[in-house]
Amino acid sequence: MMDKKGFFVSFEGGEGGGKTTQIELLGKYLTGKGTEVVILREPGGTPIGEEIRYTLKYSPNSKKMTSETELLLMNASRAQLVGEVIRPALSAGKVVLTDRFYDSTVAYQGYARGLDLQEVKRVIDFAVGKTRPNLTFLLDIPLEESELRRGLRKGEPQCRFELEDRQFFEKVQNGFYEIAKAEPARVKTVYAGREIDKVQREIRDIFDRAYSMK
Repeated sequence: MMDKKGFFVSFEGGEGGGKTTQIELLGKYLTGKGTEVVILREPGGTPIGEEIRYTLKYSPNSKKMTSETELLLMNASRAQLVGEVIRPALSAGKVVLTDRFYDSTVAYQGYARGLDLQEVKRVIDFAVGKTRPNLTFLLDIPLEESELRRGLRKGEPQCRFELEDRQFFEKVQNGFYEIAKAEPARVKTVYAGREIDKVQREIRDIFDRAYSMK
């Protein structure tokens, strides 16, 4: 799959699932054990990627963006992140934790936007090559809870994706379920509608088992 010295973990799920919080907690846990950790987000994670992130999520000019443009920009940011940060970190034996990776593209641009899944996967393959997560956490919450959490966010600019309707997010959620069903060895579904510490304990248990087998 990838350089055996490193270990690559992605966190996936719809909006408001607590990915950022859980990644930070796992990162602190691993750092406390003496593990070198790199925490990233998608789109973004590099100077080029952060510019693309703004265009994709917040630019006033993004309202007329086509689904195809969205797909290509997501993977342009991803290709830069893989080449500039992820591969060097894995080669150095570090644990890489990412807030989203290519499963989000399959769920959002494939299942929700309706782009051909095989074409989506071909673009992803070109962007990432053989750099694939060893482990993926799918943080799952009911859509009603997702909507409530999004409504409680304060002081953050409104992301273009968060303006989509319930039907869009139903498709995203179903897309993630299909991904998890197709790759149960890699994708572990964790119910995120619980207390933060309970979710984190389950994530740590799953991580420790997977990491010990690498």
